[in-house]
Amino acid sequence: MATFDTQPPRPDDAGFAASGRRVFEIEAAALAAVAERLDGDFTQACRLMLQARGRVVCTGMGKSGHVARKIAATMASTGTPAFYVHPGEAGHGDLGMITDADVVLALSYSGESDEVLMLLPGLKRQGNRLITMTGRPNSTLAREADVHLDVSVPAEACPIHLAPTSSTTASLAMGDALAVALMEARGFTADDFARSHPAGALGRRLLLHIGDIMHRGDEIPRVNADATLSETLVEMSRKRLGMTAVVDADNRLLGLYTDGDLRRSLDDRAIDLRSTRIDEVMTRSPRTIGPEALAVEAAQLMEAHKISGLLVVDDDGRVAGALNIHDLLRARVV
Repeated sequence: MATFDTQPPRPDDAGFAASGRRVFEIEAAALAAVAERLDGDFTQACRLMLQARGRVVCTGMGKSGHVARKIAATMASTGTPAFYVHPGEAGHGDLGMITDADVVLALSYSGESDEVLMLLPGLKRQGNRLITMTGRPNSTLAREADVHLDVSVPAEACPIHLAPTSSTTASLAMGDALAVALMEARGFTADDFARSHPAGALGRRLLLHIGDIMHRGDEIPRVNADATLSETLVEMSRKRLGMTAVVDADNRLLGLYTDGDLRRSLDDRAIDLRSTRIDEVMTRSPRTIGPEALAVEAAQLMEAHKISGLLVVDDDGRVAGALNIHDLLRARVV
């Protein structure tokens, strides 16, 4: 009795790579096709969103819903107030989240998603402006829109032409295009981005100031100019920053003494730790930074000059604080 192998053929390593490249080629062609169609409708969509008194409400089902959620997140983080509403939940009460001041961006590649179409009567009665993104300009959703954005693609990257692949990539790119165009129109800056991302690495780099992380008050290592080298070493050991400020009676900075200076002092056999005054061996006019400077500036200064600590001085030259590379590491600035 004959037997048949029911297992599909397994591609070799080259086959996997070839499939991956084919997907990139198909999706790149899809993006190029959509980009060529950016016209007055895109401009009108941007103007509606920019002029909205409320927010941009993004909605969609299935894969279009995932794309809509990402578009809302991108807009919200780049200066355009936006959020996502699930169309199924909207039909059961969440429609109340949408006010008459909001602009609605509805996604459905077919343009015939029942859950999305069900929302249209309520949105129309409320007076919401409707922007739609579909792959069928003659679909119900496209016809009902104030502005329609055509994201139709020549082919899906899926070999059986069923799984949304090129179409979702095109919709994502259209959403990014809207967000970036609005971002530029609003004059949204890196500082604005950091304020909406305080927990992220960029937020820490752009928002954290020296005054937020420096050591203050009694934590600052400092000695007077007439202190001996041995007294200075005691102060450095107590404060554990690898350095100490040398100040006058008014706390104005005169110099700096570091662990590196100590090693060099010990190499000089003529120096007596108990009798040598610190002002004889300190570094005069050391590198300093102000309390209002960004912490990332301190990191750049330390890296540029191969140093591991900085004194913080105010506009009058008084020592206001101190920090070292470990403080920057703890603050995750570096």
